[in-house]
Amino acid sequence: MKLTSIRLCNFRSFYGKTPEIVLAGGTNRNTTIVHGNNGAGKTSFLNAFTWVLYEKFSAAFASAEQLVNKRAIAEANIGEAIECWVEIFWEHDNKRYRVKRECRVYKNDTNFDAGKTQLFMQIAGDDGRWYPSQQHPEDVINQILPGSLHQYFFFDGERIEQIVRSDKKAEIAEATKIFLGVKVIDNSIKHLSEAKKTLENELKAIGDVQTKQLLRERQKIEIEIEQITQRQSEITQELEHQNTFKKETSHRLRELAAAQELQERRQNLENQKTTNQEELRKSKETLKKTISTHGYSVLLASTTNLFREIIAELKQRGELTAGISQEFVQEILRDRRCICGTQLDDGSDARQKVSNLLNQAGSSAVQETVIRTIAQVDEIDKQAIAFWEDVDREQLRIGQLRESISQIEAELDNIQERLRKDPSEKIRNLQLRLDDIDRNITELNIERGEKNQRFDSLKTEAAELDKQIAKQKFNEERQALAQRRIAATLDAIERLNEVKQRQEKQFRLQLEKRIQEIFNKISITPYIPKISEKYELTLIENTSGVEAPVAASTGENQILSLSFIGSIINKVREWSERKMLMVADGSTFPIVMDSPFGSLDETYRRQIAKIIPQLANQLIVLVSNTQWRGEVETEMTSRIGREYVLTYYSSKPDCEEDTIEITGQEYPLVRQSPNEFEYTEILEVNRNG
Repeated sequence: MKLTSIRLCNFRSFYGKTPEIVLAGGTNRNTTIVHGNNGAGKTSFLNAFTWVLYEKFSAAFASAEQLVNKRAIAEANIGEAIECWVEIFWEHDNKRYRVKRECRVYKNDTNFDAGKTQLFMQIAGDDGRWYPSQQHPEDVINQILPGSLHQYFFFDGERIEQIVRSDKKAEIAEATKIFLGVKVIDNSIKHLSEAKKTLENELKAIGDVQTKQLLRERQKIEIEIEQITQRQSEITQELEHQNTFKKETSHRLRELAAAQELQERRQNLENQKTTNQEELRKSKETLKKTISTHGYSVLLASTTNLFREIIAELKQRGELTAGISQEFVQEILRDRRCICGTQLDDGSDARQKVSNLLNQAGSSAVQETVIRTIAQVDEIDKQAIAFWEDVDREQLRIGQLRESISQIEAELDNIQERLRKDPSEKIRNLQLRLDDIDRNITELNIERGEKNQRFDSLKTEAAELDKQIAKQKFNEERQALAQRRIAATLDAIERLNEVKQRQEKQFRLQLEKRIQEIFNKISITPYIPKISEKYELTLIENTSGVEAPVAASTGENQILSLSFIGSIINKVREWSERKMLMVADGSTFPIVMDSPFGSLDETYRRQIAKIIPQLANQLIVLVSNTQWRGEVETEMTSRIGREYVLTYYSSKPDCEEDTIEITGQEYPLVRQSPNEFEYTEILEVNRNG
């Protein structure tokens, strides 16, 4: 999707019809800058995009029900309709689109009555004419840029860090899967599973008694699996909410001076506990891997000893000798000349002496085999020694980690008890709330574990039933056909699952690498972004080779979020161009950012201003005067293709007017309104003129 222009009419602070705002989209000058003071309408401009496309608004968009410009309403007559609309033009996949969403309000004696919102779409034909879309406009928009992903492309920069919050992780995972095309495979598997149920119902109707019974049992298991899957999804969401509540409650407790020291100590201990638990998990995995790969070596001690006894006995009997080989003696006899130069003619005494060596020499092939086998046996014995050393080391580490975790838990219990008995009622209540949250988290984790165990058990039962159903003899042609179709469906599901796992792992690892590259360019910290198998985005630090989660600041989370969005666009564009994705063309994406530099320091502002225009195909940045000037202006000026100023007309009698200077020319940011209304106009900046 390449945005080409936007127009607004009576949308929030924009009175009347704005001129057509042409958006930059060139290769080098792909950036559109919109200047405006706080309150001038930057957030409204951002939400004009999300409203026209998805009828959604950002978190900072206050009073979403008040879309129509107040001046337009005030100037209308009673009963008169006031129009409000946003119109966008864009290009995608060699087609041009025009979308317009409008709403009308009708002025009454006290306020206004709101009408219905309507969405219209036209697509340009090859003849240059515009034709109504044959599909629903919402469907077309979601095929090009799904609504679930819109927050990645149209966002408030000062609140962007919210996308890495724990309660947003499930949403991020689903949205990312859509981007990577994994969702397409998920949907295919889902449709195949539904088709399989239909085929099984068909077979149930025509099959014999035993087949019908097996299919009924299979159907019961399928229903229970679906119920467990649904519940697991609910548990995951609830755990995310509980963890968010826990963080918020802990933060409130830390803000209380009387509990600050204890709460900070508890936070440090919980971080240590998390790190130790992760190291304990890794040690257990290492121990399992050691046992599975080298455990056999300790079971071969009696076999290796027996081998050495056999070799010693062969040597003692003279059946295994070292020195001259039989092959060497035979070569000399064929040449009829000894290595000393003596001629070895037939019947000669010299030839007879050399021939006698055949009985004393061993086969070189046997000797070489024995030598290689002895070396391998020696290696097995060494592995057995190394195995016990590795096992002892990991078991010692596991014991130390368990002891450390136990000590941390004891200290945490002590802190919690002190907070429960604190003289301050507020502190006691917050701690009791944390206790309730911890109990809820524990119960949810226990339930999740039980559900996982039951899920695995049901999957095993289902696989066994599938085998039994496949073994049934089907005499009727219809039965045999239904069974072949079921078998083909199962095979397709299995293959798609394998493709999904491989594709998801490949894309996730490449995406993680790109995020790390971008984050490293922007951030001055040594932190490393990680993406889990569930697409949970976190920051870790690697101290002395031990990875530990980082309690990132707001600024770091902003950088992490921007890195995530930038890498998503960058990698999806690359994969789309290489035809690696099973989704519609995704080689072009726009980014519309409101106030992306507000809470960042100079170094971070400079790096983001430098990198973001390189990552996005098309960038629209809404900035205040203070956010723009300095390092941001220096880094982004060369990428500007279009530039606009939002002029805010203040109805305040003593308002302080303001301007911005661009290439030696002043443009008004704030002006005194000529009437009692406040409103915003849009002026285009001419850098060439």
